[in-house]
Amino acid sequence: MKDLAYFDKNFKIDPRIDQKILERLDFFDPMESPFEINGLLFENGRFRRVPEQVAKSTSEGVYNLHTNTAGGRIRFTSDTRFVAIRVKLPATPGMPHMTLLCNSGFDLYASDIDGENKNERYFGSLIPLMGYKEGYEAIVALPDKKMRSFTINMPLYHNVDEVYVALEKGSALSSPTPLIQPPVVYYGSSITQGGCASRPGASYQAIIHRKIPYDYINLGFSGNCRAEEAMIDYISSLDMSVFVYDYDHNAPNPEHLRKTHLRGYEYIRKKNPDLPIIMMTRPKYYLNSDELERLDIVKKTFEYGIGNGDKNLYFIDGRELLDEETREIALVDNTHPADTGFNSMARRLLPVIKEALNI
Repeated sequence: MKDLAYFDKNFKIDPRIDQKILERLDFFDPMESPFEINGLLFENGRFRRVPEQVAKSTSEGVYNLHTNTAGGRIRFTSDTRFVAIRVKLPATPGMPHMTLLCNSGFDLYASDIDGENKNERYFGSLIPLMGYKEGYEAIVALPDKKMRSFTINMPLYHNVDEVYVALEKGSALSSPTPLIQPPVVYYGSSITQGGCASRPGASYQAIIHRKIPYDYINLGFSGNCRAEEAMIDYISSLDMSVFVYDYDHNAPNPEHLRKTHLRGYEYIRKKNPDLPIIMMTRPKYYLNSDELERLDIVKKTFEYGIGNGDKNLYFIDGRELLDEETREIALVDNTHPADTGFNSMARRLLPVIKEALNI
């Protein structure tokens, strides 16, 4: 059977950048100025979301996932008419309910430095070829030559060994539009990490932070967010604007959640007395008895904090995270949001974050 791209050229993904265009490009290491990489650490030769020792001290699962580049963004300003990448990363068998683009791809957003388009808009995706072995290259063409602040969102569910960014020869290149610090920090499950967005820029955090100019860090560890002491201690040490506390999905059972949720909140609050903390439960409307019990446990932590005079505490019932009109198509597998679900989550969470930030 012939590949669909044979019949519909819109589905074709080129394995290499056209040689004539390649000759018009210069490649750069985004680890070097004026590029910035937000949302990630670089330690012992790898991109990481937490220090290696913290990941090792937490669990095998977190150690395995902490080098996934969820929330990582390459940022710069240029008037280039092309943005390309050349990336080295291991092949992946993929997952049946998640796109390869979400898992291993990049996507490109930009806002005008001068002009009407001050908000970041989507310009295209840098898509891996099915069956790639050790990496790939991809390119997005811009419609015109003007100064833009660019964001390349990095893969949500994969490690990136090396990445280079190519721009049109002779293009202006400077630092990106600054982000407000300290970052908003998100701690949670596979949903926090970004499963099953269609592409990296469709995670709910990416959607939110195209609306507000704050940096953010994604500490979603798929199946492995259990409020371990090592992780809670690390989070409590971070300089944060807001902390989003959302891991009921990954607690092995309600009793584990009961033992850890209040304890984690109290520890972080003790270390960060003025930090806005947002507690959420899973984005799902139809809950079974186990899920209802977990929701009640999280709500009781919130009520405990409010009862003790906490003025910087917020709670979102996960059933409210999904819009009523799109509720029946919001989840891919009755657990992980599709883009519709992530967009709905962002709309519900954004005003709460704005209130917490007083913006």
